[in-house]
Amino acid sequence: MGHETLDERKQGRMTKDGIRIYDREDFAGMHRAGALAAQILDDIAPLVAPGTTTGEIDAAITQMVDEAGATSATIGYKGYQHASCISVNHVVCHGIPGEKRLKDGDILNVDVTVIVDGWFGDTSRMYAAGSLSRKAERLVQVTHDALFKGIEAVKPGNTFGDIGFAIQAYVEAHRMSVVRDFCGHGLGRVFHAPPNVLHYGRRGTGAVLEPGMFFTIEPMVNLGRPETKVLADDWTAVTRDKSLSAQFEHSVGVSEDGVEIFTNSPGGKFHPTSG
Repeated sequence: MGHETLDERKQGRMTKDGIRIYDREDFAGMHRAGALAAQILDDIAPLVAPGTTTGEIDAAITQMVDEAGATSATIGYKGYQHASCISVNHVVCHGIPGEKRLKDGDILNVDVTVIVDGWFGDTSRMYAAGSLSRKAERLVQVTHDALFKGIEAVKPGNTFGDIGFAIQAYVEAHRMSVVRDFCGHGLGRVFHAPPNVLHYGRRGTGAVLEPGMFFTIEPMVNLGRPETKVLADDWTAVTRDKSLSAQFEHSVGVSEDGVEIFTNSPGGKFHPTSG
């Protein structure tokens, strides 16, 4: 039992890898935060159309966060000034909303993180502006399915390497590549915490999954090579070979017998062609 203080008990314990183990009652807070983030991504879907600017989508997200009485985790984070990251076509992640107008056939990832009662809900998904090319549609589908391959590997006793292996094997079997420069992360009452959740790896490696671990899985998949570069704004990451990129992200918690997804779409719209 040790001699920990009440405050330390409230915060849960840490593994030797520095990963926080949350209590069963903490899952409810994560579900509330995740549900709001997912609802916002549901609600902006009608705005994603040729002619809309990414700045207009972000303004709508900012308003939705405010109206829900929540806080944006990204406004003010390391100087960032927007309630979302919006990454179009060959932008891998951290695209800054602005005056760019969407064109027919564009694909885009919208990433939102909200704070509800101190809990962080972090999720992203792909959208299509107008009609998609066959290759863009295939990239989006493979990336979506790769995320769920990773989630299927989440259960007590498995390792983080099992998650990365499941994603990498699936993506590379479809002759696409997994981005290695960015990864998922622990979260809960903080935005980013250990562990780093790699989307590639070897079975049986890395920390062992335990009930009460909260983290994101958010594979980025490129049609071309995996290499990325960050532009002069210090945020926007793009594919080096200008190939299309896609990403889906869920926040999850390891349960006693498997996994709980905190950021499921209330309207069943997580996949851009569903609902």
